[in-house]
Amino acid sequence: MPSNPESPSESKTSGSQTLLRGLDVIEAVADGPISLADLAARLDLTRSTAHRLATALVERRYLNFVPRLGYQFGPKLLELGFLAQQQTDIVQLARPHLEALAAKTEDTVHLGVLDNERALYLDKIPGRRRVEISSRVGDRHPLTSTGLGKALLLDDNEVHWHKLFLEDQASGSPKATWEIWLERMKGYVTVGRSFDLQENEDFIRCVAAPIRNFTGNIVAAISVSSAAQYMDDARMQALTADVMATTAAISGDIGWSASRDDKGARRRSRR
Repeated sequence: MPSNPESPSESKTSGSQTLLRGLDVIEAVADGPISLADLAARLDLTRSTAHRLATALVERRYLNFVPRLGYQFGPKLLELGFLAQQQTDIVQLARPHLEALAAKTEDTVHLGVLDNERALYLDKIPGRRRVEISSRVGDRHPLTSTGLGKALLLDDNEVHWHKLFLEDQASGSPKATWEIWLERMKGYVTVGRSFDLQENEDFIRCVAAPIRNFTGNIVAAISVSSAAQYMDDARMQALTADVMATTAAISGDIGWSASRDDKGARRRSRR
């Protein structure tokens, strides 16, 4: 008589055990290259089970296999480690600057990074005004319709801008035509900051600017957002200095210098 099929709870438990064993394999490699025999012995696994787990991790680039040495960390772990460090560090380093900017402007301040061609919001400091901003930490917004997203795009070329514009337009944003949007972006590049003119959320405007690392590359951006009644054209221009001073301070904390940015500006001007 055939055995009963595995129940959902048993399947979940089995999957969890496999995941934990895979994590054990990764941790076992932390001390340096390890052979299959040593890996199996250290984790008290059969050679076939250890080989199956390690092979799956090699296929996903979490591990590499080096002949005569064994298994070692792969490029995926390096990528994830870099991203985790970047995101964690930028939030911690930026927080005092964001709080100071929010206190000075009395408006909501956001911090975000590029994530799969979206702006991922990592931090939000509410303002003192009675203005409801619908954004939340963890939200992902279109790059072409948010001030923060456009700040992340300031170094990109027009071909990439147009691709993103058409993709976002298909989902209802931005509201401007390509010609108007492009003209605005060129102006933003010249100044080094960007605006959101009620393109992402009705009656909400913002001023945004990029954060650069030691190489001069854009790694994050911040924005100051408020109701349109508090954000007329004159105030948005006036806020530019405060926002850019804040991003310069944060950029300096992660190794950026004005001399490197001068080189980057010349690079961008040749687009």
